[in-house]
Amino acid sequence: MVSLGRFKRIFEQWDIQLMVLPAIAFIFVFSYIPMYGVLMSFQDYNIFKGFLHSPWVGLKHFGMFFQAPEFWNVMRNTVVISLLKFCIGFPAPILLALMLNEVKNMVFKRVIQTVSYLPHFLSWVIVSGFVMSLLSTDNGSVNMLFERIGVIDEPINFLSMPEYFWTILVTTGIWKEIGFSSIVYLAAIAGVDPHMYEAASIDGASRFKQMFLITLPAIMPIIIIFMILAIGNLLNAGFEDILLLGASPAVREVADVLDTYVYRIGIQNSRFSYATAAGLFKAVISVAMLAGANYIARRTGNSLW
Repeated sequence: MVSLGRFKRIFEQWDIQLMVLPAIAFIFVFSYIPMYGVLMSFQDYNIFKGFLHSPWVGLKHFGMFFQAPEFWNVMRNTVVISLLKFCIGFPAPILLALMLNEVKNMVFKRVIQTVSYLPHFLSWVIVSGFVMSLLSTDNGSVNMLFERIGVIDEPINFLSMPEYFWTILVTTGIWKEIGFSSIVYLAAIAGVDPHMYEAASIDGASRFKQMFLITLPAIMPIIIIFMILAIGNLLNAGFEDILLLGASPAVREVADVLDTYVYRIGIQNSRFSYATAAGLFKAVISVAMLAGANYIARRTGNSLW
């Protein structure tokens, strides 16, 4: 009876289901069909022999990856950069949304929103070029400012110094995405009943207390859902931003993460099976972390499934 009722409901909503079909087809074609490629991680894949005739080697490439000299350095960079982006980048759009919600001047609020949204629509090629120009030793704005105020005596090549790379990478990522990521939280805040603020104001609660006692609890379900997704993507430290900003060989020791390592080994060195094994390892860990985060969040009553 449950199955018949479900099919009946789907049939009655045929127009809505039809709208979803293109998205389902897109995900199926570009996300599920290519998954057969993980077979390469269990083979000594030969591009001329294909999947059917390449010899099976079991977990050979996984063992090679775990024993590789670069393994611990790549894992360290991936975890550290991911945690920095999560701990700093995740709450940043929430704070921006909370602050914008307190702005009463609508003109000023819209200007700030527009300015903060714009970087999201720029490609990482443009953003990295912008950052390189700012940090350039040849008339770079940052070096010129530091020289003027006496912080440094001569220009510093920031993008070639490992000690500055993580700070530059995380700061650039936050600047690029903070405005666009805050849209969801602003939408959630807009749905809060204004009578709750009026009642709290009558009771003598300041705007700061109203933020913590009304606004944050109201948007907490959205925050938890996005936190679960962020934890699931915790090993996705980045690719385009790291590849472009960390192009200098001098910072490879702190810039090489799983995604860039897979790209370099798999595409540039043509070690397809080894790179696929490394990518599959990351995917399995990410799914496990997503499931764990969802299990913990389920106890709060807010989870993905």
